Amino acid sequence: MGSQQVNVSQYKKEVVKHIVSQMKSCPLVGVVNMRNMPAPQLQRLRAKTREKVNIVMCKRRLIRIALREAEASKPGIIGLEPRLDGIMPALVFTDENPFRLARILEENKSRAPAKPGQIAPQDLVISAGPTPFSPGPVISELAQLGIKTGVDGGKVTVKQEAVVAKKDEEISAQAAGLLTKFGIEPMEIGLDLVAVFEDGVIFTREILAISPSAYVKLLAEASSQAKALAIRISYPAAEVIRELIARAFLDAMALAVGRHIMADKAVRGILAKASSHAHALKGLIN
Repeated sequence: MGSQQVNVSQYKKEVVKHIVSQMKSCPLVGVVNMRNMPAPQLQRLRAKTREKVNIVMCKRRLIRIALREAEASKPGIIGLEPRLDGIMPALVFTDENPFRLARILEENKSRAPAKPGQIAPQDLVISAGPTPFSPGPVISELAQLGIKTGVDGGKVTVKQEAVVAKKDEEISAQAAGLLTKFGIEPMEIGLDLVAVFEDGVIFTREILAISPSAYVKLLAEASSQAKALAIRISYPAAEVIRELIARAFLDAMALAVGRHIMADKAVRGILAKASSHAHALKGLIN
């Protein structure tokens, strides 16, 4: 018995050592949620992404230990630890950037029917309108979920849109059966990317859900707003120094002309202003 415990303990140490080594050597470390991921689909995903993504599964407690050990050489990686709660965690290691990783995992997801006991990813709805079903048991199945029906042209019609399972609530057996009957596949099978660590920064799923084009647009807007602010407060950033110098020059010229300061660049403006005043005065005299 004691020998078995030693072997198990040694195995866990080796697992942690391997994970820490991966964390140190890979530029990007991610946490994924494996809940509702069937083994066959996982094997297919691993086979398809093997060249780009390494998926490592182990107990949550061992991942926590590995994160704490890796923190010394990769400051900030401990920020992934809170992301382990409430999920069935696994780690992913890759050389890809965070957004590319998110896209790889998203592209390898597939749709699946709902099963009783699963959590609804969003409000699951039976839409109003005609159905392909003839009058029969389906009417009572719909009625059990409070869905009003009628018969039109020999087919059952749903009179009013109805939510059969609300977001983040458990899907009942009746709702799961009805959704399947209507051909609705609300569940996604795949690895759900929870958070990613790269270069001291934690990228959450909310950030990674933004498409690359939308992210570029946001960066462009932020850059434009930052430049406008820098010009407004006269902050001498390299990106706006030309505009600041041009504005300062125009302000200086306006001041010199207004105060009749005979600076080289202001003489022409002062003479033009004097000439304009002289012509105006001549007009009044005549």
